[in-house]
Amino acid sequence: MPALVNADECSACGTCIDECPSEAITLDEEKGIAVVDQDECVECGACEEACPNQAIKVEE
Repeated sequence: MPALVNADECSACGTCIDECPSEAITLDEEKGIAVVDQDECVECGACEEACPNQAIKVEE
C-alpha cells in the first residue's frame, strides 16, 4: 500500500519530499501538508523513515 500522510501530524517540513526516490510527494501549500501521489509511490518507506514527526506510514 502506498504511503499515507497523517494530516494532523504533518508539519510540511519537506523532509519526505527530499527523501522520496520516485518524486511521488509534493507539498500542498494551501493545506500545509505533504501529499503522496498514490500512482507514483513505490512503497520503499524512505519517507516514513525520514519524517521527524512520524506523520507518514507505509502499510503492508
